[in-house]
Amino acid sequence: MVGPMRSRVSYVIGPDGSPLTIADLPPPNTRRWVIRRKAEVVAAVRGGLLSIEDACNRYRLTVEEFLSWQRSIDRHGLPGLRATRIQQYRG
Repeated sequence: MVGPMRSRVSYVIGPDGSPLTIADLPPPNTRRWVIRRKAEVVAAVRGGLLSIEDACNRYRLTVEEFLSWQRSIDRHGLPGLRATRIQQYRG
């Protein structure tokens, strides 16, 4: 018998309000993290499309980095993910 299966959803609602599937997520070799891509990964984890561990492994992120994206969205919305504005939002 195989271990317990994780139930996964087939899609979540993305940051722009449209359905987001695994195929719609940024590619695993993404190097340039624009706001939209970060928000899509956060939405995928929050919606159950990916686990936080899967997202971190897929995108070679630390858990702390992913959680910082999530906190930025919670505190400042999508503009909080802009790297050039990070100092204005911290503090």
